[in-house]
Order: sequence, then structure tokens, then C-alpha cells
Amino acid sequence: MMTAHGEAPRAGAQTADSHTADSQTTHFGYQTVDAADKARLVGDVFRSVAGRYDLMNDLMSFGAHRLWKRFAASQSALRPGGMALDVAGGSGDMAALLARRVGRSGTVVLTDINASMLAEGKNRMLDAGLAGNIEYALADAEKLTFADDAFDCVSMAFGLRNVTRRHDALASMHRVVRPGGRLLVLEFSRPIIPLLEKVYDGYSFAVIPALGKWVAGDESAYRYLVESIRRHPDQHALKAMMRGAGFDEVRVHNLSGGIVALHIGLKY
Repeated sequence: MMTAHGEAPRAGAQTADSHTADSQTTHFGYQTVDAADKARLVGDVFRSVAGRYDLMNDLMSFGAHRLWKRFAASQSALRPGGMALDVAGGSGDMAALLARRVGRSGTVVLTDINASMLAEGKNRMLDAGLAGNIEYALADAEKLTFADDAFDCVSMAFGLRNVTRRHDALASMHRVVRPGGRLLVLEFSRPIIPLLEKVYDGYSFAVIPALGKWVAGDESAYRYLVESIRRHPDQHALKAMMRGAGFDEVRVHNLSGGIVALHIGLKY
């Protein structure tokens, strides 16, 4: 399921962030929209699906998203007493895994820009009996308000493709990672097996929006999510972006044949 990443980028792969700091437009799935509008549009998507978000994740990935997140947490290098930040943490899967690693003497801060998703995450943590070492904050990934060098590990699972300015988000997360710490970016990426890529494309566009309609009552939200995956930088491009944001070393692990990739940015 997991392989080290060392392949060359495939032909036609996206190799740069499509939004620059001075651009007035960006993408929302396959649409071009005003940069100022993207956060609102993404917020509408997640407010719509918050209540069925976890069920949809299980159905879309056949439960594999739980294995991907467990692998990511295993690469956190967190120890009891550590400090972790989960950015765009949604319903809290990653935060829960990290909280068990830092123990009662440590702290995990679960953040999301969307109040509906953050409330969902908080409720799930309480239902799971996780309290005392988890804090919650409404936060914008592009403008984190935490102190410099505050966290041993920062994680972002399936959230980077939804931000308007990826470079700003990566730089903001780099700022709050302490020297010796790391950033974990778990995100959908580019399959490295040609046949798998064709099957994955067919499944994504034919099945996922239909599931969204039947289960979450919102086909368009899940069509956006599929399109946002296709617009996201591939493994090599995201690695270069993380280096550009200041990380001294970036390691990449392909999961499930590259459908998902874990990028680990080390700050020395």
C-alpha cells in the first residue's frame, strides 16, 4: 500500500500552484472565481456536508482514509508531552490520533476555518472520550495566529487543496513549527500506475458525485471535491512548494499507488 516516492512527474501533471500572491482569481474545482470568493464557496461546501462528512469518507475510500491517517500519525515523531496542531482538522480524525501520541501531558490544537466542521470535530472528540489534552480554535490556515516555533508537529489532512493561497498556508504552518519539528501534509495526489489512474478517474467522476447526492444530499459539493483533487499539485510540485515555504527537507510517501501522498516537511 505504501511506497517511497522517486518517480518523475507524468506528462501533463500540474507542477505549480495556480494561484499567485498578486492574482485576483483562483480555481474552485474547474471554475475560475475571484480569489476573494473562494473561502466562502468552500465554506458553503463544508457547511452542507458536515453532518455526513465521516460517513462519506468511509464510503468514498472504502475505509482506506483511516489507514492513510494512521500512517501519517505514525510519522509525526510525537512523544508524550508534545505539542501538535491539526490545521483544517474537520471532524477530528487526525487530532484524535495525535492526541493519543502526546498523551495527557501533551496538547493537540484542532483548528478549522469552518465553524460547522469544528463543532462536528469537537462533538466527535467528546463522544470518543478525548478531553483534557485537546483544544479548539477557529483558524485560517493562511494566517495562523499561533506563536512562532510553537508546535512539534503540524498536520493537515485533505485540506490544502481547499485553501485559496497554498503558498501562504505552507509558510504560515512553517512559521509555527519549531526547529526540529515537522509538517505532515496528507492529500490526494497523482496515481503512479497508468491503469490505476484511468480506473480512479472513472470512479471519481461517475461514482463520488452520485454518492454525494444519495448520502449527503449534495451532488455539487462532491463534484467540487473531485475537481479540486485534479487541480491540486502533484507529488513533485507540492514537494517543491514546501521547500519554497522554508522546509529544509521534504520526504514523500505514495499511498495506495499514489492516489494519496504524505509529504513530510522537516524544519531544522
